[in-house]
Amino acid sequence: MDNERLRPPPLTQLDKYRGQGFSALYTTTVTVSGGEAAHGHASGIARSDDDNLILDLRLPAALGGPGSGTNPEQLFAAGYAACFHGPLSLVAKRSPVDMANATVAVEVSFGRDPIDGGYALFAELHIRMPGVERHVAEALVRDTERLCPYAKMAREGMHSVVSVVD
Repeated sequence: MDNERLRPPPLTQLDKYRGQGFSALYTTTVTVSGGEAAHGHASGIARSDDDNLILDLRLPAALGGPGSGTNPEQLFAAGYAACFHGPLSLVAKRSPVDMANATVAVEVSFGRDPIDGGYALFAELHIRMPGVERHVAEALVRDTERLCPYAKMAREGMHSVVSVVD
């Protein structure tokens, strides 16, 4: 790691975008192969296009697997928690509220969907902001829900294109 000190992004990230269409600021690709069991969830290998993420995926014990590795639900929970914590910190900085001890825990459940008989994910966020008055914390969380892309995706859905490529 270089000697540069880690810092949060600037508050300008809270500025409203007024463009005509979606404007990508960052794009990444993670590719999953099936591994030993030829099944991405059970024995997959996930690798990012920049090789900063390389990990083995394993089916959790609750789903009949060995439970000896990371699974997609954990990765989704980590992404959601990090994505929510980031804008929460920026919104709080404008207040200003001390977020030094704040945590965001995301509980993700994988289960059966009664609507179509298939599968679905259910997520619960638990935000702790020690020392922050409850009404202030609730207002910050409400503002963050409108800003966080994961929260928006969970609430409104996400534009998704699925295609077969050569």
